[in-house]
Amino acid sequence: MTPLSDAGVARSSVASMELGERDTRRSHRRLGPGLGWRRLGPGLITGAADDDPSGIATYSQAGAQFGLSMLWTVVFTLPLMVAIQIVSARIGYVTGRGLAANIKASFPRWVLYAVVGMLVVANVLNVAADIAAMGGALQLLVRGSARLYAVAFGLSCLLLQVFLPYKSYVKWLKWLTLTLLAYAGVAFTLHIDWQQVLSEVAVPHLPAGSSAHDVVLMVVAVFGTTISPYLFFWQAAQEIEDDSHGALHTAKAVRRHLGRIKIDTLIGMSFSNLIAFFIILSTAATLHAAGITDIQTSAQAAEALRPLAGEFTFLLFSLGIIGTGMLAVPVLVGSAAYAIAEAAGWQGSLGLRLDRNEGRGFYGVIAAATVGGVLLCFTPADPVRELFWAAVINGVIAVPIMAVMMLLASRARTMGAHVIGVRLRWLGWIATAAMAGTVAAMVGTL
Repeated sequence: MTPLSDAGVARSSVASMELGERDTRRSHRRLGPGLGWRRLGPGLITGAADDDPSGIATYSQAGAQFGLSMLWTVVFTLPLMVAIQIVSARIGYVTGRGLAANIKASFPRWVLYAVVGMLVVANVLNVAADIAAMGGALQLLVRGSARLYAVAFGLSCLLLQVFLPYKSYVKWLKWLTLTLLAYAGVAFTLHIDWQQVLSEVAVPHLPAGSSAHDVVLMVVAVFGTTISPYLFFWQAAQEIEDDSHGALHTAKAVRRHLGRIKIDTLIGMSFSNLIAFFIILSTAATLHAAGITDIQTSAQAAEALRPLAGEFTFLLFSLGIIGTGMLAVPVLVGSAAYAIAEAAGWQGSLGLRLDRNEGRGFYGVIAAATVGGVLLCFTPADPVRELFWAAVINGVIAVPIMAVMMLLASRARTMGAHVIGVRLRWLGWIATAAMAGTVAAMVGTL
């Protein structure tokens, strides 16, 4: 991997200011027709990991409790999510270092430790909830012990991250994103009034018989589930990991890669929100329509779908939980490992080899976070409460992290010739304000 400080200087000095947003847009257009599956990477994986089992539970609850009236939330958050993820990816690529390393270089140490500490706590709670959901989904399919399955899933994720070569590992994650198509498949097995769907998206309104308090809490949950800090840290780090830009950093190569980041991130986040849309739609058309409005876990949603939508729909939903969990758990523990390694000054890369005594601290964090998540499955702690507190922490720390990212991405001292343009700057700050508003609403409703 390119050294942190040198990479930033190299990438920022390869072009002058006129090679900024205008040339990047032209590169974007040139890349479009030739961008195949193999060129998609950090953006696609990051977007897919956002629809983890805990996210599925949140979207299922939104559809079950409020029907179609929550569909607008995932449409509204899409441009904001795309913008903030492009910002994080650009920071990682242009500076050659992750978000924690950039925060360490530009802000007081207490800010770094507070952000990384809250990120790790939220991620471990999220890992526990995801692994528990995977175990519960497999138990629905084949019976047996959900806790035993949770241990097996946790160990599988850990071993794959530690011992599988990085290139193979990323390809494996990329193919796992296809499991999310199960939720689109569920929607198309149902009878849905698409005209009503379009009406609900176009004209958001307060659901009949629902209190403003309950609606605000659900909006906060959906926003927090959709725009999460661990996604920022993961995508920034993956842009550094990506070997495709590790050779020559000419002006043309930098422009082309910034264009690739835009396309990759746009596709990944659109895919993520499209799946979230279908999960809300499917549960609204089945569970809400049948009067089942209290869904707490993704496995509970799958079980409730069986008598309403049939065995095939139940099977798709359950397998999707397992597939998305296998994708999301590595992203959760990996983002924590990147953040801690950067804060501590360790080597941090999935390309490091333990058999060469490389990355012991980095892989140690991955192991500790995974094992910690598995152990939480054996405590009396309520997984729903774990999800709630993880969402609270994510929502709180997302605001300062997003503000820091926007400041870094707008500084020529940090980004050189590749500071973000006006449109991206506006969208990024609107996303930050929207997240701040959800946190304020959450505090007000507590």
